[in-house]
Amino acid sequence: MSLIYLLILALVQGLTEFLPVSSSAHLILLPGLMGAEDQGLALDVAVHIGTLFAVILYFRKDVALALCGTLDILRGNLKTEGARLALLLVIATIPVVIAGLILKVTGLADAMRSIAVIGWTMLGFGVVLYWTDQRGKSTKQMRDWTIREAVILGLWQALALIPGTSRSGATISGARMLGYGREQAARISMLMSIPTIIASGSLLALDVVGQADWALAKDAAIAATMAFVAALFALTLMMRLLQSVSFTPYVVYRMALGIVLLVIAYT
Repeated sequence: MSLIYLLILALVQGLTEFLPVSSSAHLILLPGLMGAEDQGLALDVAVHIGTLFAVILYFRKDVALALCGTLDILRGNLKTEGARLALLLVIATIPVVIAGLILKVTGLADAMRSIAVIGWTMLGFGVVLYWTDQRGKSTKQMRDWTIREAVILGLWQALALIPGTSRSGATISGARMLGYGREQAARISMLMSIPTIIASGSLLALDVVGQADWALAKDAAIAATMAFVAALFALTLMMRLLQSVSFTPYVVYRMALGIVLLVIAYT
């Protein structure tokens, strides 16, 4: 695979993974736009690993707290702040894991990878993001996160398995509906992405075990590194902008892309 395509692939994945514009939709559309073959599962795993390290680095304090909390849970101590965070993240991940396995086994995951589906979900969930962002209150902090809300946000996250929905967009919408401010909603969404990316990456990795060679490993390393840099940049920029800007710019982008995709799909 050419270096230019690898760089574009990594940049697209890195820039869109944590923005509410659907990274999966862009990765599905990229080969067609570039006139290239699908990048394959191995490179999908690589760019996911890159974005995973980016979010871990950015939220390293929260990640360290959750890791310490995991040890507390193993010791039988569920009363610490870290244990509570780790437990909530696990609970929020369960719905997407179950839904992902069902889609994979039934073959529905591949059936939904169409331009028409992506176009409609871009529009539909763009409207949802705008409505929840404008109507949502900002009364809660992350310390107010409950088990019930973890289940609710887990279900929102499961919806994002439909291409074009956006995992971050869906979970941020859900968090805004529950009363979390923009920064707090984004923080919860990003932390939820860590176990989700690990789960999805592990599932993809099982499909590529034994397929790797040195050339593919080199391409994967390049893609992972560039995805890491792009994701860290996008994440840093979004979190800073949320201090003064709403999610409306992302909504406008989603609506514009959705309309273009629907025109292509039906003409």
